[in-house]
Amino acid sequence: MSELKTDVVVVGGGNAALCAALSAAEEGAKVVVLECAPESERGGNSRFTAGAMRVVFEGVEDLQKIMELSDEEISNTDFGSYSFDNYFDDMARVTRYRANPDLVETLVRDSHETIVWMRAKGVRFQPSYGRQAFKVDGRFRFWGGLAVETWGGGPGLVDSLYQSVEKAGIEVRYATRAESLLMDEGACRGVLARHQGKAINIRASAAVIASGGFEANAEWRTRYLGPGWDLAKVRGTRFNTGGGIRMALDAGASSYGNWSGCHAVGWDRNAPEFGDLAVGDNFQKHSYPFGIMVNAHGERFVDEGADFRNYTYAKYGRVILEQPGQFAWQVFDAKVTHLLRDEYRIRQVTKVKADTLESLAGMLEDVDAEKFLACVKEYNAAVATDVPFDPTAKDGRCTRGLDIPKSNWANTVDTPPFEAYATTCGITFTFGGLQINDDAQVMDIDGKPIKGLFAAGELVGGLFYFNYPGGTGLMSGAVFGRIAGRSAGKTARA
Repeated sequence: MSELKTDVVVVGGGNAALCAALSAAEEGAKVVVLECAPESERGGNSRFTAGAMRVVFEGVEDLQKIMELSDEEISNTDFGSYSFDNYFDDMARVTRYRANPDLVETLVRDSHETIVWMRAKGVRFQPSYGRQAFKVDGRFRFWGGLAVETWGGGPGLVDSLYQSVEKAGIEVRYATRAESLLMDEGACRGVLARHQGKAINIRASAAVIASGGFEANAEWRTRYLGPGWDLAKVRGTRFNTGGGIRMALDAGASSYGNWSGCHAVGWDRNAPEFGDLAVGDNFQKHSYPFGIMVNAHGERFVDEGADFRNYTYAKYGRVILEQPGQFAWQVFDAKVTHLLRDEYRIRQVTKVKADTLESLAGMLEDVDAEKFLACVKEYNAAVATDVPFDPTAKDGRCTRGLDIPKSNWANTVDTPPFEAYATTCGITFTFGGLQINDDAQVMDIDGKPIKGLFAAGELVGGLFYFNYPGGTGLMSGAVFGRIAGRSAGKTARA
């Protein structure tokens, strides 16, 4: 067995792991990163995202610390603001007040400082015009508290971080899977890993686990999320199988958080079983607030306008999985198709289009056509057409008298041509994982920190329950990755 010595070993190769590596190096530590994927698939789930980052900002001045804004952009855009209280309240509300308040406070408090730090590391940011703003009266107006995304989306974020890692002299070992922690009298002293069948002992004073959740593990999905979850498609990397969580639990770490919960969205019904790097996140279908969703019975089954897409999309994948056949169709008419996000225009989309509802009904594969037409007729009659439609605000344009209401953005489906898109459930990441403290130390089953062991990213439990505010995943990965790396670096240099 070969052996390698370093100060800090980081397990994982995505946003959280790389932020941890860079932060540890700032403390003067020698760092080795273990990425179980080959170099061509590096970056974990981060590479599959659109790059949205939910961050506190009081106005344009705070945004200018994050990204370059032209005079024209400033004059033609209403960015609004997103305060500490807004962020904290959104996290509490969407998680049904189950999120750990200390973790949430750290996330929210450090969000702006962390994203400024990332910019200094070479990550570029831009306004998220394409998916988070609509033009109203000649000006772009942002909605849902989300105004920032990385330049080039997830791939741009990952490439920028790897360039920074290379400049910092941090060693990255690809296709190297961590198998277990090296423990000595209750303290972590490194990692046992394997590369091309050969074992490697990586001796270190501290380790950071940031290798994602268990969403790519069909057996674990079924065990913890429940029956039927083996049938969900995986939005991102095939390498997030829970290995980091398992080896920490084997070393005495405490499990924590919403183990039966996950981030799951509406995903193209015919997408591949795992994420496709060429398509990225464009199999998602998130413009449902402007149309209706129907199941195999031709019936609506959810309030499409319950809240901004940012606050519902991560839980509606589960609802789709619970429908007969694990699918749903999203239906739109010509009044709103110009509002559909770019993901509806990709070549690989599962789409039908017709000039009449009757023709469309016959094209909706596996759907009861007669019940669908009856559903649309009942829905159209219930729309409060006297309330103005506004896609940038919860406009209160609702339905009246339906068992399943639509609370906002309700428009009649009556103007041809009609379009429909087939979706299923796409799982992004799991919510259950490890317990950490304010220094990102992993806690043991007795409630004490495990010396030398730190964690960040999607395997941290306690942040998300039932649901998730859009853009929080990358932000939390960066915040806690930076903290974990700093803590590990200080431990190693002590």
